[in-house]
Amino acid sequence: MSSQYNFPLDIEASQSAYEAWRNVSFSERQQLLHRLAEILEKEKESHAHTITTEMHKPISQSIAEVEKCVSMIRYYAHIQNVLEVEKVPTEFSISEIHHEPLGVILGIMPWNFPYWQVFRFAVPTLLSGNGVILKHASICLESGNQIQKLFEKAGFPIHIFTHIELNYTQVEQLIAHPIIKAVSLTGSEAAGRKIAAWAGQNLKKCVLELGGNDAFIVLKDADIEKAAKAAALGRLQNTGQTCVASKRYIVEETIAEQFVDALISEYRQYSPQDVYQTSTHLGKMARPDLADELEAQYRKALDHGAKIILPLVRLDASSFEPGLLLMNEENPVAQEELFGPLGMLFVVPNAEKAVQLANNTPYGLGNVVFTQNTEKAKAVAQRLQSGGVAVNQIFRSDERMPFGGVKNSGYGTELSPYALFEFTHRKTILGN
Repeated sequence: MSSQYNFPLDIEASQSAYEAWRNVSFSERQQLLHRLAEILEKEKESHAHTITTEMHKPISQSIAEVEKCVSMIRYYAHIQNVLEVEKVPTEFSISEIHHEPLGVILGIMPWNFPYWQVFRFAVPTLLSGNGVILKHASICLESGNQIQKLFEKAGFPIHIFTHIELNYTQVEQLIAHPIIKAVSLTGSEAAGRKIAAWAGQNLKKCVLELGGNDAFIVLKDADIEKAAKAAALGRLQNTGQTCVASKRYIVEETIAEQFVDALISEYRQYSPQDVYQTSTHLGKMARPDLADELEAQYRKALDHGAKIILPLVRLDASSFEPGLLLMNEENPVAQEELFGPLGMLFVVPNAEKAVQLANNTPYGLGNVVFTQNTEKAKAVAQRLQSGGVAVNQIFRSDERMPFGGVKNSGYGTELSPYALFEFTHRKTILGN
């Protein structure tokens, strides 16, 4: 079957592994997850070093990424089996809903969280009985190799998780292959459109977790110091290369000056240092071309009326002193995702305008609201057009809660019990 396709993979081996794996009980799969978590936790220092070496994340943040993976794996190792057969009361003697795995699923994962993104996709996908083929980012091939070794060391069947290096021509061919039953992509909006088109042409499901341009709303009754500290962390962790990072600060004008002063003070605590030192908070960008893109957006924003609060200073091919811009609403860069250490500040007259401006974006991933009024926070959160909203803290994914975007930020659900349903289908069995 593979002779007409051109990729370095024995895909029939993946299919054979899946056909056996789907018959392994849910509890047995969970036992392997327990073992996977134990091994990953024991080896976290070496895996964190791999992350930092490949994409320049500060080592303390790489360790935190691995620890988050361990926590998530353990969550699924203990989760209730929501895929059990459902019996529906009807007039028939047999009335059942079965949740069956789709088959071998292709995961196309990015470089910014090279372990977290893979495990976030693969763990619930495997637990629900599917097989996984991983195409990792080109700068994170060793991360992909190490993750495959982790699964095998934990006792997962050979070929049930396979990492391969592919170019995009080969990705298109692989999506077209009849053994591949669905695709999960975490990446840019442009990549999402391409993968969704290829999946659609082959009538295959896809889950897309794409970019974000989300708001960090600071209302006039917010705790200013707490908000400023979170605003800097939320924008600058992982050197600003986070899909759920708050790219747009939207602040009520009565507190804008006080907030900006506090934010400047926080920003000045972030300066690129040696990424292998645990005290380092800001590293390099993953590639020089990504730094070029960010610098071009910075210049474009200035050309269209933005004002400098803190300049974005390029130190070398991949490093910046973080920048902060006072933005005009009509600036075209306000509609773009900034992937790097550059923040945008908007000053608005009231909460109503803050919500309107926050929603004025093609993206919708994870907004933030700071206010000391719980009812106000909930009212604003309900009106924000995004997959999630954080109140009085930075937005971050939580394995217990569903994660996904709306609008151009993608579709489909990761994490939580709901992720177990994404790559299954519901089969009805009905009769006497």
